[in-house]
Formats: sequence, structure tokens, C-alpha cells
Amino acid sequence: MVPNAIRGNIVDIFGTDNVVAITDPVYPVYLDTNVMAGRAGKYNQEKGMYENIVYMPVTEKNEFIPTFPEKVPDIIYLCFPNNPTGTTLTKTMLKKWVDYAKQNKALILFDSAYEAFISEEDVPHSIYEIEGAKEVAIEFRSFSKTAGFTGIRCAYTVVPKSLKGYTKLGEEISIHHLWNRRHGTKFNGVSYPVQRAAEAVYSEEGQKQIRENIAYYKENAKIIKQGLAEAGYTVFGGVNSPYVWLKVPTGMTSWEFFDQLLKEANVVGTPGVGFGPSGEGYFRLTAFGTKENTKEAIERIKNM
Repeated sequence: MVPNAIRGNIVDIFGTDNVVAITDPVYPVYLDTNVMAGRAGKYNQEKGMYENIVYMPVTEKNEFIPTFPEKVPDIIYLCFPNNPTGTTLTKTMLKKWVDYAKQNKALILFDSAYEAFISEEDVPHSIYEIEGAKEVAIEFRSFSKTAGFTGIRCAYTVVPKSLKGYTKLGEEISIHHLWNRRHGTKFNGVSYPVQRAAEAVYSEEGQKQIRENIAYYKENAKIIKQGLAEAGYTVFGGVNSPYVWLKVPTGMTSWEFFDQLLKEANVVGTPGVGFGPSGEGYFRLTAFGTKENTKEAIERIKNM
């Protein structure tokens, strides 16, 4: 199944009155699919938030580490390495979330789309590296960023058989059974040519090419991060992730910075506010480009 479809379709197996928690800023699909499913409630235009969604800010103030919300959620979305901030959680930090989910009978939806970019030893590639995670977590896996399948679209979901959900009366339900039933009924599978391409990813040559490709983009991220730092910007991410998250100049909104970059440097990025209210004041740049274009873009920003 395609990555975004997995993230969106997984909510089919949960009740519409489940309380959902997301990091803020966040990859928009997590929020949008729950809005469409009817879990979000009314939208507050002034705050830029939905009344029934639990927002967990991840900003420079808390070192991009989400804290446990006051209102206990039923479903918790975690994406690390994070999109858009490019930041990570250590194994110790993630263990706290696994323990929190167990204590509160909550379910973690863990997106590890960018695990192939991880270079630091204490950053987990999978939530299942954490003891007890198979009892509380579903993990999304994608070929899009790992093997350059964006547009080809192929991914998979890990739903442990030991994972349980609970009804309002406290009755245990097999999450694996629910997802298998939903998936088998409403999805006809990835096309055969794409399946063969995915198979080739695990060949010796496929793994070699993936490592080379990831290394190329990580070098781009390094160029972006170092170049922006030299230009005086405060930057985050770009080490275990293809994304670099930067603070926009004081007094500017993220959209105003977008306009300035476009008009003065002919460089395009993503305004942070597009990822949620806590994204205001930040901006995302991506390493997914050629090295030549990356170097040129950074030089233009420096000279802006």
C-alpha cells in the first residue's frame, strides 16, 4: 500500500470518539485523516487548532521532545526522525512513551519513514527496539524515502498480534485482526511490477544502491545545515534526517520568509505554519535534490 494511504486508512479501525494526540508541528496527513474521519471537532481559526485534537508542541523551547499531554489520548502519533523538524528521540526517550502508552492503554502509531537516514547509535530505527512496544504500537514503514519510491508508492504496516485495543467497557480486541479484516476487504494490493521493484530493494545490489543514495542526500542535508549556520541562521535536524528546520528571521512570519526566499533567491521551501500552529516562525528545507542545486541554493540564501 502507498505510505499516505496506510497512515490514512489505519484510522478506519478505530472509533470516531477516540481522542487523538499529535505532535505540533506535524506531518499534515495525521491530522487531516482524523479531521475527515470526524474526530477533530470544530476548528478554531484564531488558534489554528481543532477542539478535540490533543496538540503536543515540539519546538526549540522543549528541544523538540514531546511531553505527555494533560488529557490522556487513545491514539498517539509519533514520527521520528521527525517530519518536518528533522529531530529525533533517543531510545530512552521513546521508552518513556511506550511505558506511558502501557500505563494508559493508549495506542502509538509510529511512523519510521526516515529510519534509513539515522546515523547516531542511540536513535532507534524501529519502535520495536523498545521493550514492550509490541503491546502498544503500530509501525509504518515506507519505501518512498528509503529506496526513492516516491511516485511509485509502496509501503507496509507492522501490526503485532500481541497488540490489543479496548472497547468502552474494557473488553480486549485484537488490533491485528481488525486491520487484517479491513485491509483484506478494501485493498487489492500493490501492482506486481512495484512488488518486484520492492523485492529488488533487498538484493545485495539494491542495498548497495540505497546506501549510496541515502549518503548522497545526507551530504546535501549537511551542506544545507552548515551553509545556513554560516549565514547566521539557527538550524535543527539534518543529521538523522533529510530535513533541515530553521528559525526564520525575527519579526517575520514563515510565509513572509517564503516570499523573501522566492523573490530574492529563487529558492523554494515549506513555511513551518503549514505543519501546525507551533510551526510558525520556522521553515523546512529538504535535501532531496541534486548536490549542484543544493549548493547553488545555499549560496543564493547566503547572498540574499
